[in-house]
Amino acid sequence: MKNINTIKINFVGGIIPPNDLYNILLAAGKSGLLYVRFGLRQQLLLDVEIEELANLTSELETLGVSYEINREDFPNIMSSYPAQEAFIINTWLSEDIYKSIFSSFGFSPRLKINISDANQSFTPLLTGNINWVASPAEQDYWYLFIRFPKTNIIYEWKDVVLTNDLAVMSQHIEKTILGDADAFYDNAAADGDALYALAGTHTFNTKPSGEPLSLPPFNLPYYEGLNRYHDKYWLGIYRRDELFSIRFLKEVCLLCVETRITQLCSTPWKTIIIKGIEEKNRLDWNFLLDKYQINVRHAANELNFQVEDNSLEALKLKHHLVKYLNDDDTRTFGVCIGIKTRRKSEVFCSILVRRKAIIRVGKWGLFYMYDILCAKDFNPNERTDYIFSKDNPKFVLAEQLRRAVLSYYNYTDPQMPAITDGEGQMEIITE
Repeated sequence: MKNINTIKINFVGGIIPPNDLYNILLAAGKSGLLYVRFGLRQQLLLDVEIEELANLTSELETLGVSYEINREDFPNIMSSYPAQEAFIINTWLSEDIYKSIFSSFGFSPRLKINISDANQSFTPLLTGNINWVASPAEQDYWYLFIRFPKTNIIYEWKDVVLTNDLAVMSQHIEKTILGDADAFYDNAAADGDALYALAGTHTFNTKPSGEPLSLPPFNLPYYEGLNRYHDKYWLGIYRRDELFSIRFLKEVCLLCVETRITQLCSTPWKTIIIKGIEEKNRLDWNFLLDKYQINVRHAANELNFQVEDNSLEALKLKHHLVKYLNDDDTRTFGVCIGIKTRRKSEVFCSILVRRKAIIRVGKWGLFYMYDILCAKDFNPNERTDYIFSKDNPKFVLAEQLRRAVLSYYNYTDPQMPAITDGEGQMEIITE
């Protein structure tokens, strides 16, 4: 069995300069890699054999690229920037403001930070530990939601914060949480008011938030294909196996440079988006897709899935469930389905399929059952709220998932007959 190591490279906010990506791909190709992947937090992931690890890391260091190997000490800053213009309209949060915020981070965060427009649901709002959500009513002000690390506890900050203070306040909150880990880290009794009191000892540009922020309803746009916006196009590319050919991506980078596109974006759906394609270059992009046989018309019930990073078991389970939903011709519009195989992992979803081991020996599990959980109001930006169906063997899991999807439509359309699991039980989740 090959010893594979995963190199993680953060691109802040999901913004990837094509020149930088091209050089990384060249280095990866020298080490024998044929494919790369993108992660849930908009990172670039390189899977390299142990024999080539030193060669590749040496190349990355020569390029001045920061990386981690098999670790997540410095999670990427996630943002809704990839959705800007393509899916988000009528907002004060412009490209320049996003980039100004990213450049203000003079440190590498050790906690997960999300920076999101409130007027979208393409990227998750609350999967970080420090979650900034742009005020829909007041320009340059942000709501703050703290999700204490390794918990499902969400605390809404009492103040809104000025744009210029997002980075310094994030750093102060991170230092406070990590400085008192017993109180705020992996603690089911973590107290948001206590954190607020400690952070209040510093002066930031804030004011009382007034009304709590109303989270937007979930509506996942169709995020692949060549699509028109304003007088230009954006191209979204999804890969079923999550693998992007290095040869293909190198040509993407070269075409971006040739057509004066200064960035491409990675998304939380493990896809890429290229924005700013001009009409005169549309055929060039179509030709590139044809050359590499890149399909950009996958079924919606496949695009609706969120799968953990670095989990072949979760990806195989996704393919199993997608096949069943396709064969049954099940409608999944409006639902985001997540698959979770590891404890404490974070998956953005309306309906969660959670695997659990019947027998556990240390970190190894034997014989698995599955629970199906539903988020409050089926909104992925809420925390998972109740169990729809529990202790399912794999051979009935797909049908129970189909019933959970139908329960979503029953929720949105009360005229539909109620659908529950086999026993009709709903249980509040305590984890």
